[in-house]
Amino acid sequence: MGILQELLKDIPVPKMAKVKVRFDDTKIENLEQALMDKLQQEYIQNKIRPGMEIAVAVGSRGLDRLVEITAVTVRFLQELGAKPFIVPSMGSHGGATAEGQREVLAHLGVTEESVNCEIRSSMEVVKLGELPNGLPVYVDQFAAKADGIVVINRVKPHTAFRGPVESGIMKMISIGLGKQRGAEACHQLGFKYMAENVPAMAKMIMEKLPVLFGVATLENAFDKVAVVDVMDPKEIIEKEADLQKQAKELLPKLYFGQLEVLVIDQIGKNISGDGMDPNITGRYPTPYAYGGPEVNKMVVLGLTPQTEGNANGVGTADFTTQRLVDRMDLETTYANGLTSTVVAPTKIATTLPNDKEAIQAAIKTSNILDFSQVKMVRIKNTLEISEIEVSEALLEYVANHPQMEQISDLYDFPFDEKGNLF
Repeated sequence: MGILQELLKDIPVPKMAKVKVRFDDTKIENLEQALMDKLQQEYIQNKIRPGMEIAVAVGSRGLDRLVEITAVTVRFLQELGAKPFIVPSMGSHGGATAEGQREVLAHLGVTEESVNCEIRSSMEVVKLGELPNGLPVYVDQFAAKADGIVVINRVKPHTAFRGPVESGIMKMISIGLGKQRGAEACHQLGFKYMAENVPAMAKMIMEKLPVLFGVATLENAFDKVAVVDVMDPKEIIEKEADLQKQAKELLPKLYFGQLEVLVIDQIGKNISGDGMDPNITGRYPTPYAYGGPEVNKMVVLGLTPQTEGNANGVGTADFTTQRLVDRMDLETTYANGLTSTVVAPTKIATTLPNDKEAIQAAIKTSNILDFSQVKMVRIKNTLEISEIEVSEALLEYVANHPQMEQISDLYDFPFDEKGNLF
C-alpha cells in the first residue's frame, strides 16, 4: 500500500440520499410573438430605412432559441427593406479564425439557410480610438462599415468579475464585436478593471458607430428564455444593470451557505466557459467575483465528451482523478488561460488514482473533527442541479428547506472494484 492509500484508508465516505431542488420555471411560450411586439415599437422601427446594410452581431454562447431569435430579428429588418447580415461576435473563439467562427455559429444552428441572410466572417478589425487609460477599442471591419449594428445576447452574471454590467449587451459590443484583438485588449489589464472597461468601451463604440438596438434575453434556471427585451443605446446604458440583477435572481443555485465537500462529476466548456459555473460552486477563477456557497474542498472527477480535452476549471478544484488528467489536452487547456490571462483554472489539481480516493482526500482535508459528519454534496455538473445528492449530515437542513425535498433513502456510494463511480 502506498503512502497516500495509507493516509486515506480509514477515511469514511458518508451515505448519500437523492434530493430534488425546485426552481422557478416560468418561460416565454410564444417567443416569436414576444420579440416581435418589442421590435415593432415605433421608436425602434423608425431607426430602419430601406436599403440599409445592418450588421447583426451573434456570439458563441449557447443561448436558448438563438436561431429563432436571430431569424425573427433578421426578418423584421428585411420586412422594413433593410439588408441585414450576420457578424460572428465572439472575441477569439473558434480558434480566432474567420472560418472557425463561422463553424462555431453553424454548430449553434446559425447558418445562412437557417436565419435567411448572409454571414460575413473576418478577423480584421478597425481601431476606433482609445480609452483614457490607453486601452485600444476595436470593432469588426464589416460592422464598422455597416449603416447600422444590432446586437443579440443573453444577460447574465459574469464568472470572473462583479459590476453593475457583466455579461450581456455591452460586453457583446465591446468584446464580441472587437474580435480577437478586442478581446485580448480588454483582458490584458485583467478582470480587476473589467467592470469599468466593458461599459466604457461599449459607450465609445455606441457614440462612434450607428448601434441601432440590442436584443437581450434572460434565461430561467433551466436555461429557457424567461424575458426578452429590445433596447436602443440610451436604454442599454440605463437598463442593462437592472436586467443583470434580474438574471441573478433567476439563476439556479445550491441552497447551502457552507459545505465541507462539493463533488462534481463532470466539467467542460459545453457546461461553462470556466468548466463549471462559479456562480453555483462559489469558487471563482479570480478574486474579483463572489457569491454562492462557501466550499472547503472541491473535487472534480471527469470531463464531458464535448469539451474535447479542454479541462479549463480543473485548477479551481482541490482534487481530481487520474482519469481526468489522462483525458486532458494540455495545449487546448493552456491556450484558454493565455487568452483570458487567468491561469489558475488551468493548473492541474492534486490528482488521486480514482474517484473514491479523491473524495476521501477531500473529506480528510475538510477541517472537521468528525469525518462521519461531513456536509457533502455531489452534482453531475453545474447545469443540472434539479436533482443532487447530499450526505446524511445535511438531511435535517434539507427537510427544513422550502426548495428542497429528499426523494430517496440513504445509500452507499456505488464504487466499482477500481474505486470509480463510472
